[in-house]
Amino acid sequence: MYAVVRVRGSINVRGSIADTLSMLRLHRINHCVILEDNPHNKGMIQKAKDFIAYGEIDAENLAQMLTNRGRLEGGDRLTEAYVAENTDFDSIAAFSEAVIEGKASLKDIPGLKPVFRLHPPRKGHDGIKRTFQQGGILGNHGEEITVLLNKMR
Repeated sequence: MYAVVRVRGSINVRGSIADTLSMLRLHRINHCVILEDNPHNKGMIQKAKDFIAYGEIDAENLAQMLTNRGRLEGGDRLTEAYVAENTDFDSIAAFSEAVIEGKASLKDIPGLKPVFRLHPPRKGHDGIKRTFQQGGILGNHGEEITVLLNKMR
């Protein structure tokens, strides 16, 4: 599973890249989506790599994101009681484990919004014009995406 965060805006973006970001449901800065690891998503991530930060997310951080930033239709927060009532899982942590293992999907929670609206990172970005390997924020973070997500909790 990949966590993908949009970090750059929509000014001077080529049309094909803007369409790709739209298909990824990343319409605004600091929005995050969780994507499966398949060739279609990898291709879209590769095309939009100059406007996003992405990496592999683990179950603990997915559970933290669902708890802190998970929203239902109408703007209500996602709660443990709602997950226990509407799914086969008794907690958000158990559900996030199943999602990471591929036994469940985020669509299994009825009314859950697919986009997480994150806070701007505390202490700021490291730079939105350079890649992660060059000391910036763009591109593949690998396992280090958890550091960015914790700054944006």
